Amino acid sequence: MRTRITELFGIEHPIIQGGMHFVGLAELAAAVSNAGGLGLITALTQPTPDHLAAEIAKCRGMTDKPFGVNLTFLPSVTPPDYPGYVKAIVDGGVKVVETAGNNPQKWMPGLKEAGIKVIHKCTSVRHALKAEGIGVDALSIDGFECGGHPGEDDVPNFILLPRAAEELKVPFVASGGMADARSLVGALAMGAEGMNMGTRFIATQEAPVHPNVKAAIVAASELDTRLIMRPLRNTERVLNNAGVEKLLAKEKELGAAITFADIAPEVAGVYPRIMRGGEMDAGGWSCGMVAGLIHDVPTVKELIDRIMAEADQIIRGRLVGFLDDAPAKAPMHV
Repeated sequence: MRTRITELFGIEHPIIQGGMHFVGLAELAAAVSNAGGLGLITALTQPTPDHLAAEIAKCRGMTDKPFGVNLTFLPSVTPPDYPGYVKAIVDGGVKVVETAGNNPQKWMPGLKEAGIKVIHKCTSVRHALKAEGIGVDALSIDGFECGGHPGEDDVPNFILLPRAAEELKVPFVASGGMADARSLVGALAMGAEGMNMGTRFIATQEAPVHPNVKAAIVAASELDTRLIMRPLRNTERVLNNAGVEKLLAKEKELGAAITFADIAPEVAGVYPRIMRGGEMDAGGWSCGMVAGLIHDVPTVKELIDRIMAEADQIIRGRLVGFLDDAPAKAPMHV
């Protein structure tokens, strides 16, 4: 399948593995890239730029295909060593960076000078237009369904993607609710040039997380996520658990008076405990509503091959069959 995204990044399939804290390590990124997609290492999971440089080198030893790095710019009193992380990316010969969080404009000249393609994550058309204006090469448009931070507009992808297609000139991928061939074909129909999957890639054999995490995703339905930190206007969609219920009770009790310090026990530092230790009730961790569509834990290659084969069936069989002049075919059940 050829789209503007496959052409831009030099990949076989229009499928990107999104940046995910304590998930986007070399093992997963390399597996996605080897299967024809675009794998991403998550920079801020690495404690220092030197650690990121080592992870990039490790990934390069595991794949000769294109892969990228996710770099999220967070508001912080004591920010991470962003110049160091950018230097590690440039020195490591990485040619694709997924930016997220704050406006990446400050970092664009250095990335562009190094010949790096930038794809920026946005949850609204207005922010996407700003990113396009500063020269990003592509965008990841995140609907309200997504795991992690869906923004504060609450616009789902059935509306957000067509709106993005109306306004944007650069190619974009759909993110949020993406899990299978139906997701991919639907995203293409609404104007996207591919899709970005997060939660779906956690539930794969190569994802370097505790088996309890994969089992929780498979067991979850589309009703099992919750929105936390809404009063702080830092909304995050997470999988429900005892820690999340405790956090939500605090939000209800304290109302507008709540501060981050009040919920820190259920948010700060929980990722290592969950992703590495399998403590599933520790607190909030990003998970999309798409968990309701995830029923197995295949290898990354099995997953991507299945998506592409079924997408071909949907397009050539089901959709073409709706046309008046299409040859008669047996009904399909996809």
